[in-house]
Amino acid sequence: MGKIPPAFRRAASQSPLSTLLKPYTPPAALQEQIPLPISNFPTQKKSSKKNPIKNDDSTTKSNVPSITFESPNLPEAKSLFNSLISSTKNTPSDSSFYNSILQSFSSVSSLQDSILFLNHMVKKHPAFCPNRFTYHTLLVQSCSSPDEESLSNVHRILNLMTNNGFPPNQVSTDVAVRSLCGCGREEHAIELIKELSAKNSQPDTYTYNFLVRHLVKNRSLSTVNCFIKDMREFGIKPDLVTYTIMIDNVCNSKNLREATRLLGVLSEEGYKPDCYVYNTIMKGYCMLSQGGDVLGVYKKMQDEGVEPDQYTYNTLIFGLSKSGRVKEAKKFLGVMTEKGHLPDAVTYTSLMNGMCREGDALGALRLLEEMEGKGCSPNSCTYNTLLLGLCKARLLDKGLELYQVMKKGDIKLETGSYGTLLRALCRKGRVAEAYEVFDYAVESKSFPDVAAYSTLESTLKWLRKAREQGLAV
Repeated sequence: MGKIPPAFRRAASQSPLSTLLKPYTPPAALQEQIPLPISNFPTQKKSSKKNPIKNDDSTTKSNVPSITFESPNLPEAKSLFNSLISSTKNTPSDSSFYNSILQSFSSVSSLQDSILFLNHMVKKHPAFCPNRFTYHTLLVQSCSSPDEESLSNVHRILNLMTNNGFPPNQVSTDVAVRSLCGCGREEHAIELIKELSAKNSQPDTYTYNFLVRHLVKNRSLSTVNCFIKDMREFGIKPDLVTYTIMIDNVCNSKNLREATRLLGVLSEEGYKPDCYVYNTIMKGYCMLSQGGDVLGVYKKMQDEGVEPDQYTYNTLIFGLSKSGRVKEAKKFLGVMTEKGHLPDAVTYTSLMNGMCREGDALGALRLLEEMEGKGCSPNSCTYNTLLLGLCKARLLDKGLELYQVMKKGDIKLETGSYGTLLRALCRKGRVAEAYEVFDYAVESKSFPDVAAYSTLESTLKWLRKAREQGLAV
């Protein structure tokens, strides 16, 4: 019961911090220049309706068959393209049509053949003028091989772009960095971003923070710090989002000392920590069950004039409850209501968890009634937390009443509450009822059948030993 409840984790994933750190979506003007993954490329279909306007561009496109390449054979690709051009009277003038053809071939071919195919397309159909998107398609391909030991292919495409009037820009940098990170080439992404920065093609804040976020997940903290330090030489400094990403990472790894250091650095850089940052640090202290420190962060927020949000109060109540300070946690139910934040299922479940940990399972059951009376619906985690607490408190009859409510509501059992209920029933010699609980766990697909059976089997083995020692009926 000391672990963070699933409902709290789900709420954390939807917190303002998670929203702040969502993958960057470029403006519409830039999206047109960034190649989409091959699998997302729309399939063009012939239209079954005839349009009397023969010169309409959309009509022309709909009557032109699409090309999907399944073989990397270059001569076959050229022949297929030639037949398409020769058999179509009004070929589209829009370069996106030809870019889709190139993108399809590049998904199955080598980079060298993709370049040769592009040259053939231009030579065979001069009306096609490659644009930046065309070369970004090749750039993605050059970055997407996880086995490459150097950036030679990437440099090749960047030079090709420059020679054809499309020198790398911020979008090019973003495309390359994301593609490299996507196949685990973070070191090459760092190397490339430094090269492009030196050539006046510096990344924007979204690309920069994307790489930082990727590095903190997959590389050491020292690597991240070195990257940030090196980028300062190009005039690129970390911003509030950067520090929030790093603080979130070190808090998740329970390195609160580093989080505190970063908080100080953030202030030295002239940034005022906001609610997101404080919530992140509070979450870190919760993981360490340091309720006093969680409360200290809350007070610091008030001193700094930072307004707490719903997630702040839920984190605070959870942290205090987890560390055995339930009375203090209860006080904040009223505080958050006064501030306009109504307690939700996460709030009440956190309190119930703390009360059950203190042995006050009946009090937690009364809190459930209060919760429902205020129009707040309990969730699966709420019921499982209570069921676990009642069984551990040897209040089996109350636990079974709650279990019946869960059955009527088709609420799934969690591993902890399921195993504890089985053991409580077996301790009382009610093995038949334990089998019924097992049947419900399987029917409701609460977890894999193997896990349900394994828990039942281990419980029955425990019962056998307990009976031998006189510890069970």
